[in-house]
Amino acid sequence: MPSTDAATAPASSTWGAIPASDVSRRTFNPIRDVLSRPMLPQSTPKSSKDPISLSIGDPTVFGNFKTHDAVVKAVETAVRSFSYNGYPPSVGVPVAREAIAKRYSHPDAPLTADDVVMTSGCSGAVEMAIGVLCSEGQNILLPRPGFCLYNTVAGSRNIEARLYNLSAEKNWEVDIEHMESLIDKNTAAILINNPSNPCGSNFIKAHLKAILAVCEKHKIPLISDEIYANMVFGGQVFTSTATLTSTVPILTLGGLAKQWLVPGWRIGWILVHSRNHEFDEVRKGLFALSTLINGPCAIVQAAIPDIFDNVPDSYLRDLNKQLESHARVLETELAKAPGLDVITPQGAMYVMVKLDLDSFADISDDAEFCQKLKWEENVEILPGECFAYPGTVRLVITPPKDKLHAASERIAAFCKRHRK
Repeated sequence: MPSTDAATAPASSTWGAIPASDVSRRTFNPIRDVLSRPMLPQSTPKSSKDPISLSIGDPTVFGNFKTHDAVVKAVETAVRSFSYNGYPPSVGVPVAREAIAKRYSHPDAPLTADDVVMTSGCSGAVEMAIGVLCSEGQNILLPRPGFCLYNTVAGSRNIEARLYNLSAEKNWEVDIEHMESLIDKNTAAILINNPSNPCGSNFIKAHLKAILAVCEKHKIPLISDEIYANMVFGGQVFTSTATLTSTVPILTLGGLAKQWLVPGWRIGWILVHSRNHEFDEVRKGLFALSTLINGPCAIVQAAIPDIFDNVPDSYLRDLNKQLESHARVLETELAKAPGLDVITPQGAMYVMVKLDLDSFADISDDAEFCQKLKWEENVEILPGECFAYPGTVRLVITPPKDKLHAASERIAAFCKRHRK
């Protein structure tokens, strides 16, 4: 039966504006916002040069980074099997979960298929992990600078984002004292991202242990976003956080997007590390959240065992070497530009640069730097405001080297033109 109020509500002869939901109005992605802004006319001449975009972390854009043939063949095999055209289990196709557990299991952090939940990309893993650990009104500790999606998801769910500082002087290590100072009785989780987007940094074991010590002391679970796992440069060693503790419960996030160069395939996962059953209720929660979309693409999930088995180890080594050579182009060339301080990248796909704003005559902040650069040189990079870290810019290293050289030359010329 309809409610009395509904039955007696006065009829209206015209349609009014229909409001968007509170959740949608709280949802804000700074990167998408910046990229959708119209370019503001400047007093200087507008560039007619070909555009160069170093803004979005999609390694496939220019075609110079391609996934291995075995990855494509694995999907072809799954398609032609006609076995994965139906609805998959919401937590994931069994063969995929088994293959992921086998690949990422470690003597100090063992996994079974039951510890794997499939998601729609690592972005979906972020949303599920925050959603399962944090309730409205609680808070989560997030890195600054950090990938803006973390803040977007938290804000959408009315979860307070408390940002702990990373230190550029220490190659973006966490300010442990500051992190700990943000914790209170409403802190539901701490999130780290290693290797880092946007910083291109990689934490050593001792630093990861210091972060885990904070979690242990305050009994706060950790979300470890490791979408760039093993993507580190010469002299660096990647360590998965879960291998360093037997007591702190951790949700480790990963996916195919970056290492296998297929971000459009939208396959991610959550690995549940909980030795002492702290996450028993969280497992039930993850299952419930997985039913919202009933799992990502079954065909690509089914291809994962063949991808892991048939892509040679040399593929990742070669990929990391190629990424590092690109990073060094930007690092070397941008170091020649006045007013820029390049933080040496250690992994992932990004270079973070500090701006000496006092050295520029007519640029007041990172957003203005990027706006004017795009207007005058047709080079698109992202301002630090996207990562809650003003006074910096982020550049993607995956365009072809000739593009990186050209972009660096344009940025250097731009800096020289605007210096005091």
